[in-house]
Amino acid sequence: MVATTEYAPEPISAERLRDLIDADEEFALVDTRDDESFENWRIADAQQYVYKPDHDFDPSAFRAETGLDRDDSIVTICAKGKSSDALARALAAAGFENVRHVDGGMIAWSAVYDHVEIPTRGGVEIVQLQRRAKGCLGYLIGAPDTGEAAAIDPTRHREEFHAAAETRGWTIERVLDTHVHADHISGARTLADELDVPYHLGEAATDRDVEYDFEPIERNGVVRVGDVDIKAVATPGHTSDIVSYLIDDEALCTGDTIFVDGVGRTELQFGDADAARGAELLYESLHGTVLAEPDSVSVLPGHFHVAESGEYGATPGEPVSTAVGTLRTGLELLEADRESFLERITDSVPEKPPNYERIISINRGSAAPADQEDAIELELGPNRCAAE
Repeated sequence: MVATTEYAPEPISAERLRDLIDADEEFALVDTRDDESFENWRIADAQQYVYKPDHDFDPSAFRAETGLDRDDSIVTICAKGKSSDALARALAAAGFENVRHVDGGMIAWSAVYDHVEIPTRGGVEIVQLQRRAKGCLGYLIGAPDTGEAAAIDPTRHREEFHAAAETRGWTIERVLDTHVHADHISGARTLADELDVPYHLGEAATDRDVEYDFEPIERNGVVRVGDVDIKAVATPGHTSDIVSYLIDDEALCTGDTIFVDGVGRTELQFGDADAARGAELLYESLHGTVLAEPDSVSVLPGHFHVAESGEYGATPGEPVSTAVGTLRTGLELLEADRESFLERITDSVPEKPPNYERIISINRGSAAPADQEDAIELELGPNRCAAE
């Protein structure tokens, strides 16, 4: 006979799940999704137990498959929160004493952010907004003397950028994208419209068939927020239009040109047949532009690595950054000669981001998500912007 209990399992937010993970709280995370969904994208250390609300629940089978018993702390998660809620209730009814479920499931997890201060010399303040599940990185560049700020590569979750600015008493005066993104829907144009401020891309974006209005920044052109200079440095390769933004000669926001542990892929815009052209451009951008900066310049990338297993290539909640000098001596790919570099970039093409062609069309302004649910589905899963 199945034991019963009086309590209803506690729903917790995805942000609360993040805090439990960061605090190293001991619990088992049980993911109820199917094999394909689980294998393609999950939270690190989650274990799978496929369950749907209409399934019969067998406590003995659950214990045998998961190794979990009634006194274990369990958190359940699914795609949207429905199946995990049902499993949590079934566990509680079977006498499991400490069960919680994630409200909103993996969709809610995909919208969890960390706001991280980037150390600077004080003339400029930089906040890195980390989208934990997908590895997207956006930035607020603040002028402390005037309270003016610029947003660089803001994501679709614009409320995070509004909140980060409001917390610091900043007013966002400019919005910039490094390039036409392929792995996520940019929030930059809409954020600029909401605030009635200029929206910028590099001047090469005029050749990307962008169908909405933007103010192009010419090669090595400078825009200002307060007394902070933001210089558009052309770094083509990942795309033809990508620029890196040099912030007061102190930090370089590189988009998908270079990361802390790798470089951007080159075939998403150029195509597999012409990936070598992008690789040649990227080689020149890296050696002739990025590595031409002083060793002390901080490199602030547009992404950090998130594996399908949920393992991170950086530590969320801590600055994801490096320095030009560290890349110069520590990133093995940058030591390769031109021929070897091109061969490695074109021969090691990873799986393409899901829905990338449609996402590019949305970011160019030639298409739009059908609704909020469509936008969520288009973006699910980690980024795949790195070449290796």
